[in-house]
Amino acid sequence: MSRIAARFAALHAAGRGALIPFLEAWDPDPATSMALLRGMPGAGADLIEIGCAFTDPMADGPTIQAAGRRALAAGATLGHTLAMVREFRRDDDATPIILMGYLNPILSYGTDRFCTDAAASGVDGLIVVDLPSEEADMLVPQAGAHGIDVIRLVAPTTDAARLPKVLDGSSGFVYYVSITGITGTRSAGFDELAAAIPRVRRATDLPIAIGFGVRSPAQAADAVRAADAAVVASALIETLAASLDAQGRAAPDTVRRVLDQVRALAEGVRGARSAAR
Repeated sequence: MSRIAARFAALHAAGRGALIPFLEAWDPDPATSMALLRGMPGAGADLIEIGCAFTDPMADGPTIQAAGRRALAAGATLGHTLAMVREFRRDDDATPIILMGYLNPILSYGTDRFCTDAAASGVDGLIVVDLPSEEADMLVPQAGAHGIDVIRLVAPTTDAARLPKVLDGSSGFVYYVSITGITGTRSAGFDELAAAIPRVRRATDLPIAIGFGVRSPAQAADAVRAADAAVVASALIETLAASLDAQGRAAPDTVRRVLDQVRALAEGVRGARSAAR
C-alpha cells in the first residue's frame, strides 16, 4: 500500500479528515523551506504538498506566483526540490509528499529520469496542473511504473461526460478545485461544496481533497466535512511573505509563524467531524 493510501486509510479508520498544507520549495531560501517541511508533520500536517517553482504558473494566483519568483531567485530547480524530499525522508518515512507543478520542467528533466529520481527521493504523488487528460500517457504510465500516484484535478466546470476521462488513470486522491479561477482568489462555502462533492464521489472510490480557496480553520473544517481532505496553500504563503524583511529574507520567527498557522488549521480539521455530530 502506498503512503498516500495508507494515510487516508488510517484517517478514515480514525473518523477524521486530512490536512494537506502547501509550501513552495526554496521559498524564500533553502534553509527556511527545509525547516518548514520538517516542521509540518509535528504541527499537524497529514500529507504535504510541495510546489515546484516554474516561470509560467498559469493556475496560480499572485501569492503563489510571488512565492515561485522568490524560489527561482534563490536558485530553485526541480532537482533541488527532489533533494529536499530526500533530506526529509532521512527522518520521516511516513508522511506522504506530493509535488505540485507544471509539465514543462518535467519534460525538460526527462519524464523517465524524473519518475526514477522522484521515486528514489521518496515522492509519493504528482499534481501536474497543465497535463491534459488526452495526453496523460506522457506521464501516467511512467509514474505508475515507479509507484507514484498521479493526482488529477476536477473543477466545478468538469461535466458528467468528461469526469470519467479526467479521472482515468488517477490514483492517490482526487483534487477538487473548489472555485473557477486561480488560487487564492475566493472561497467556496460549505453548501456549495456539499452539493458538488457527491457528483465526484459517484465517479471514483478515491479520497477527495478540496483546494483553491481554503484559507481558515473554519473553511478547512468545512472541506473535510464535505470531502476527505483540505488543501491550504495561499493563506500559508501569505503568512510567510508577511514575515519577510524589506529584502525578502526570512525573519527569526518566519518558520514559527507558518507552523503556528498549520497547527490552527489542524485543530479545525481534527475537530470538524466531531463538532458536526
